[in-house]
Order: sequence, then C-alpha cells, then structure tokens
Amino acid sequence: MWARVAPAAVALVLVVAVVLRFTTRSHLWLDEALSVNIARLPFGRLHAALRQDGSPPLYYVLLHGWISVFGSSDGAVRAFSGVVGVLTLPVAWLCGRRIAHTDDERAWLPWVAVLVVASSPYAIRFSTETRMYGLEILLVLLGYLAIRSVLDRPRPGNLLAVAAVTAALLYTQYWALYLVGVVAVFLLAAALVRRGDATGRAARAAFIAVAGGCVAFVPWLPTFLFQVRHTGTPWGRAVLPPTSAKDTFLDFAGANTSEGWTLVLPLLLLALLAVFGRAVDANRIELDLRTRPGVRWEALAGFGALAVGLSAAYVAGAAYQARYAAIVFGLFALVVAYGVLAFPRPALRVGALVVVVGLGLAGGLRNAREDRTQAAVVAARITAAAAPNDVIAYCPDQTGPAVSRLIPASARLAQVVFPSLARPDRVDWVDYKARNDSADTAAWVRKVVARAGPHDVWYVYSANTVYGTRCEDMLAALGAARPMQPLVAPNGAKYFEYMGLARFAPPPPTPR
Repeated sequence: MWARVAPAAVALVLVVAVVLRFTTRSHLWLDEALSVNIARLPFGRLHAALRQDGSPPLYYVLLHGWISVFGSSDGAVRAFSGVVGVLTLPVAWLCGRRIAHTDDERAWLPWVAVLVVASSPYAIRFSTETRMYGLEILLVLLGYLAIRSVLDRPRPGNLLAVAAVTAALLYTQYWALYLVGVVAVFLLAAALVRRGDATGRAARAAFIAVAGGCVAFVPWLPTFLFQVRHTGTPWGRAVLPPTSAKDTFLDFAGANTSEGWTLVLPLLLLALLAVFGRAVDANRIELDLRTRPGVRWEALAGFGALAVGLSAAYVAGAAYQARYAAIVFGLFALVVAYGVLAFPRPALRVGALVVVVGLGLAGGLRNAREDRTQAAVVAARITAAAAPNDVIAYCPDQTGPAVSRLIPASARLAQVVFPSLARPDRVDWVDYKARNDSADTAAWVRKVVARAGPHDVWYVYSANTVYGTRCEDMLAALGAARPMQPLVAPNGAKYFEYMGLARFAPPPPTPR
C-alpha cells in the first residue's frame, strides 16, 4: 500500500506544505517588527540593540544580511524563515533515515518524518514568522545528525559539525542551553558507563565537541549575563510546569484551535507508542514499560530538556511561551514519526499519517488566513484621517513597533511611547518593570497633550500585565483633558496581538 500511495501523496503534501511556508495574510506583530527593526540597523549597532532586547545575535546577523539583499517588506523578511523551513524538510528526511534500523523502518521512516514536519502547524507557523524559532528547529535536526555521525564515526569533520551546531544554537536562542545541557549529561554518562569500549570513546569525543561549542559562546557571555540580570521576560506571568507543558503540546498541534485540540491527542498517542508500544501481532499493540530503543534517547533528550527548562523558569519566576519549545520540537516530531511504525499493518500506518497530516495542514491553512495583530486596523484608521503634526501616543510601548511600521513617513506624525516619549520602533527591555512602575502617568499625559498643542492625539493602547490598568487609566485621563472619539476596540477574541485606538481632538476655544 505504501509503495502505491506514497509518491503522489507525498508530493502533494510537500507542495502544499512548501506553499504554506510562504503564505500568510497577517502583517508583522510586535516580535517580528522588533526583529526587523533591530536587524536593519547598521551592523555596528546590533550589539547595543540586542543588549537591550535580551536576545543572542545569530538570527539577527543572518536577517541583517538577508534584508540588505531582499529588503524589509513583510514578504521579504518572512521569506527568510520560509527558506529555512523548506531546508528543514530534507534534513528531517535524513533524520528519519538515521533512526531506521530495519528494512521496514528504512522504507517508511524517512518519509514519515518528513511528512510529520512538513504538515506540522507549529513548523508552518514559524516558517511564516520573522523570528528565530524556525532556525532553531533546523539547527536541532542538524545537530541530531551530527551527534549520530560522531557516535558512529568520531572523525574530525563530524566533531567539528557538533561543535559548530552547538555554538549556533546557543547564539540563536537561550533555551538551547537546556537541550545542550541535557545532551551533554547523556554523553558524559555514556562515556563513563561504557568507558574503554568504542561506544564510550565516541560518546566522550561527542561530549568534548559539545563542550567546544560552548566555549565558542564565551565571548558573548558578558552580554548574556547582563541580559539575565536586566531583561528577562517582564511581560508575562510566572510559569507553572504542568500547565506550560500542556500548552506546549497543544501549540505543537496547532495552538488553542479546533484543529489543535483534535490533533494533540493523536500526536501524544503516537509519541507514547514510539517509546512504549509493541506489536503483539498484525492486529494488536500493547504498552510495555521497557522502552523501545529506536527513539529512547531522542525522547529522553527532548522531554528532558523541556522539563529542565520549565523547572528552571518556575524556580526563577520567569515567564514562558510555547514558542521557546522550538528547541525540542524537532526531536518530538521524530518521536511521533517513529510512533507511526508501532502499527504493524501498513493500512494502519497510512491511516495514522492521514490523520496527522490532514489535521496539521488544516492548522497550516488557518495560519495562512488569520491576522496575528490588530495593528493594521489601527494604522489604517490613523493614516486615513490624521493630519501632519498630530501625535500618536502608545501605551504600552509594545504596541508601537507593529503600528509604527505601517505609518508612512510622508504622514509627518509625531510618535511617542509611554513612559519615555521615545520613538516607537523598538522596546528597551532593560529593567523594564522597574522603569514603568516608577513612571508618572499624569506627567506623561500632560507632556503628550502639550506636545500635540492644536493638533490631535491618537492614543494606541492595550492591556498589559506589567502596566496593570495604567494604559486604560491614561485613556480616561486624556478623555478628561480633551474630547474623546473611540475608533477601534481591542479585540482579543480575533487577534493574538490586540489593541485599541482613540482620537483626542483639541478642546474647543474658550468663549470670551
């Protein structure tokens, strides 16, 4: 059956998956706009901007080069992630081939792995987003191939590949520290337990290569330590590991959507079968607590890194978003792919793939249709009616990058953020909560009104955990100073990033 249906079906899925990696109707939301605004800076200013942003530099350096060639339009900057997403597909095929041991597995696993990754709504989302998470997925799968190559043959080229991928991961996203740490522990344990034989020597060589990649991170270490002390995640709530783990797997399936809730159970079931499922005969599978060796270490590394990361975030009181788990998604996808082969009959395998691929692509289609941000609605109302020298005021400043990107320079509008009255194109995360807690909201409102003078104030606002009700309170304060015209209501039900807009005209002249 597989031989009959595979060529046409796989080709169709891959074509759709590639198209979806370059298709979305949404404008850039906050994080994407920040990525572009930082990456398009002169190269010499990137370090200072990233020090304030709290991110490592590799993705921004690559995006800087991409923008210099292709420009900074929405389509151009997202195409970089799309290309990365497409490059991930053949790497997933190679990973599936690496896992395979039997002829049956070699016939199925490469294509099952590529189909799982190709149709994943999580992978599709980050192939259409100007952020580093798609690059993480690619690097992790490349790192997996490099580690497996070293364990098979610890040649200098393979060792150099492990060190290079380790360094690249650390320079891409800091959650890579958890995966690198877990893998290093596994390699060290294997080197000690199998000391003296070929497997132990290969594991020791791989551990040294991982350590070498970590050494390459040392020049960035002072910046990283500054960011840990002064940036962090001031915009979110502290993590609860069980809830966050649930949210992570739901995001892997397509987030809080009907497709996501439908797909998450099959994905988890396949992951469970990959590790514990055993075929009794052609029609029956049983669970056995003696884990299957095929993806035992892949599952331990992926789930272990997620558990360590969530636990560390909980202890530190840091916030968490499921996009951080991009660092383990590639391993999770390989485990799911191996779970398909727990079914002994080809018809059941094809049926499982149809469910995973069909629901996954449905989630990918939703990603193509949905707007992530309300910024375009807000910016359209402003540009349609604003006059030169009007003032756009943003609270929180996190609403600024997405909206200001859509305001043409020819409109000649003054744009300021709370509380600094700075430009709205970037957010300074250094000591963010402390600076905002100490800000004088009444004084800020007075300054905005004074700057506008005889011109209108356009107030862009949103709810924010750091600000509490301050942005809404300042909406009322501006309304007390000037006549208010509500224009856009925040719509959290429709938009991932929602915001409102109100217009404040100058007060009428006082009669004499």
